[in-house]
Amino acid sequence: MGKLPRFLWLLLGLLGWLGYRLRWRLLAQVAHWPRPHFRVKTDLNLHLVMRDGVILAADHYFPSQPGIYPTILIRSPYGRGLGGGVFGLFLSFFAYRFAERGYHVITQDTRGRFDSGGEFFPYFNEQNDGLDTLAWIKKQNWYGGNIGLWGPSYLGIVQWAIAAHDPDIQALVPSATSSELEGIIFPDGAFDMGLAMRWITIFDLLDRYRHRSLPASAAILPRLEHSTRQAFGHVPILEADAVSTGGSVDYYRYWLDHTEEHDPAWEQVRAEVCLPNVTAPVHLVAGWYDFFLRGQLQDYQELKAAGRQPYLTIGAWYHLQPDNPMGMFDSFREGIDWFDSHLKGHKQRIRPLPVKIFVMGANQWRDLPEFPPPAQTSAYFLRADGRLDTKPERISHASRSYRYDPADPTPSVGGAEFSFHGGPHDVRRIEARSDVLVYTSPVLRQPLEIIGYIQLKLYVHSSLIHTDFHGRLCDVHPSGKVINLCEGLYRIVPGKGELQPDGSILIEIDLWATAHRFLPGHALRLHVSSGAHPHWERNHGTGSLLDSELRPADQTIFHDAGHHSALVLPVVKW
Repeated sequence: MGKLPRFLWLLLGLLGWLGYRLRWRLLAQVAHWPRPHFRVKTDLNLHLVMRDGVILAADHYFPSQPGIYPTILIRSPYGRGLGGGVFGLFLSFFAYRFAERGYHVITQDTRGRFDSGGEFFPYFNEQNDGLDTLAWIKKQNWYGGNIGLWGPSYLGIVQWAIAAHDPDIQALVPSATSSELEGIIFPDGAFDMGLAMRWITIFDLLDRYRHRSLPASAAILPRLEHSTRQAFGHVPILEADAVSTGGSVDYYRYWLDHTEEHDPAWEQVRAEVCLPNVTAPVHLVAGWYDFFLRGQLQDYQELKAAGRQPYLTIGAWYHLQPDNPMGMFDSFREGIDWFDSHLKGHKQRIRPLPVKIFVMGANQWRDLPEFPPPAQTSAYFLRADGRLDTKPERISHASRSYRYDPADPTPSVGGAEFSFHGGPHDVRRIEARSDVLVYTSPVLRQPLEIIGYIQLKLYVHSSLIHTDFHGRLCDVHPSGKVINLCEGLYRIVPGKGELQPDGSILIEIDLWATAHRFLPGHALRLHVSSGAHPHWERNHGTGSLLDSELRPADQTIFHDAGHHSALVLPVVKW
């Protein structure tokens, strides 16, 4: 092949130069973001003094053109800029994107993380530090008079810590997060071992790899799964932090010291957040497979009950999804519209209806006036032959049994777990286990669309007074693959559940919420088991999580004429 003519080299060079100059405008067009308007300046490594003398580090991003602009505050424990590795670069990326659209942006390392002083102890310093940071912002000569809060996961938790306590906060976009911390660490009354162990190990690895090259920091991902895999199998779990990180982690052990419902420590958090007193407009961005989903929907309902009109967007992502971690790209798009509307007065920028959800199966976005939409309750009854049927069993005695052994706990498979392997999966491999019962509906002839909260009513019996029952709703495709949609767990303790005259117990398992269309040719499938470890830490059968004893449980599910165990679905018609 001959050499390219000189003019073609010049043309390619010109196109490359233009692409580089226009890269952020091109990105905005591809991502459906509003186009940028300003070049960005930075003032890095600012030192902010808190009320107790601890110094927190921050960066300031702002438009190069002089003017009055609103401020967006983003506080993070995951680092800033290149010094924070991949997480820090993500934060810097979005700070630039807000600034080039006309905002002052302050990004800050939370206490005890990266360049900030003090000790990191999740949540309990965030209110004072956040309010002190706001006070510092208000003293700056560039301050424009109003503030927005943005960020996912822990970056959203710190928003809730201050949202009700400063009138200059005029808008919030908490994404993939929740104000309810106890329910996140202890979903369904069980300990989320997967969340706790992966989270503390991420911090440990971030600290170890902090000064290494960016490519070298990619080793965090395989190291994370290797370290936590050993910890998930360790008993007692009080020592699992040392197995994963090499030492004890104070706040991990603090959580295990406060496992009781309505513990004063968690009541203090609720009182400080004071969600009904949040008057700033709130846009919640969530994912159907995010472990924060239930908490975010509770926040939505609580704000509605307080007379607010929160906006709600729910996509099909999970928390550590590689191509959209914590829904950050969608959160930015919704955030810039929300801030332009409420901090700049561009009311036309927000959509007319407050709720927008992605309906899986149909692969469509739906705009709604509220969540959940009106629906017809439809029951699918569990049958003795393993069917799910709209008609209940008529025979007088019907049950199915299995043994749950916490020494070989039923594993979690994708779903709303804090993992790079969360989200939808083909879960057929779990069905081969002897401790998983499977119930399947007839193949659908017409589409069936469900939107809202899913419930599973079971009549059960266990050989132990301390045990769990777990349910998972799935979609069976014509190809045979089985895709998980939503799931939940019920922890039985003495006095919990509705005791029946025959000694069985009626329980109602909250399978969380979903939005899904089952297409013709598909079928519904239900898994019933006694665990999904480590998403829900295995039940030891002893009434305590902190001992080393593991007691197997013999479990029975009843579904005869006197025990109508049923999957209860919210069916919508359009």
